Amino acid sequence: MFQFWKWELRMAETEWEVTGSTRLYVVIGDPVAQVRAPELLNPLFVHSEMDAIVVPLHVRQDQLDDLLPVLMQTENLDGILVTIPHKFAVCRHVSRVSPAVEKAGCANALRRTNQGWEAENFDGAGFVQGLSARGFNPGGQSVLIVGCGGAGASIAAGLLDAKPKSIDLFDAQVNRGQILAERLSGAALSVRALEELSGPLAYDLIVNATPLGLTPTDPLPIPVDRIEGALVADVIMKPRETALLKRAQERGLRTHLGVHMLDAQIEMYSAFFGITHERERVEARQ
Repeated sequence: MFQFWKWELRMAETEWEVTGSTRLYVVIGDPVAQVRAPELLNPLFVHSEMDAIVVPLHVRQDQLDDLLPVLMQTENLDGILVTIPHKFAVCRHVSRVSPAVEKAGCANALRRTNQGWEAENFDGAGFVQGLSARGFNPGGQSVLIVGCGGAGASIAAGLLDAKPKSIDLFDAQVNRGQILAERLSGAALSVRALEELSGPLAYDLIVNATPLGLTPTDPLPIPVDRIEGALVADVIMKPRETALLKRAQERGLRTHLGVHMLDAQIEMYSAFFGITHERERVEARQ
């Protein structure tokens, strides 16, 4: 794990400014106030002595198809991070997609290449690594994923490689769960879409992959009182502890923060955007 406090200290000691030669990276989403990528990646740019910056862009769904092609033509823009609700839609604007994107049907990172823009998805791998770092192995476990949008699809696809015993999918829009189950139907394990969450929720791992919990007035996405002993995970990063996680803790259930999924992806973003090479070059001089 990177030592973020050292980066923050380095930023305070370093004359860091945006100039005409600064390379740009953006995070697009609707909403976008909850994203943590700028506060995690910008210190990495400073530490690596890269003249680059990440900034958030609030892009509505009805703006995406007009705005994204323009952004991609911007000569000093090298990368785009993608959050809700754009992870599926961005795929139709790229030249190439990775195997992870093909499996999940969505992406959370785009980069400029000589052959055009390329899409990658680190959410699934980041979620699984985040679980492992906290001592939970999803292999052989029963899993419930609530929410089959970009985050849910990515996590479901990422979990396949960990070989859980089963994955149940639920979305308020029933067809989204069915579409995702069909996409993953070739896996050598049980993947099914539920039409409702009924009865006791007897799973080893339950994941909230919906946006419910971003605001204090949101209802709970999962009936916590019916959970039987599962690890309860959330993908929401702000607030750090959602109402779902707090309620689960009150019941004595184990919980898993959304930030663990992103923290595990920093090395992946570094390699994807070419930051790792710069960081190693700097460290070699020290």
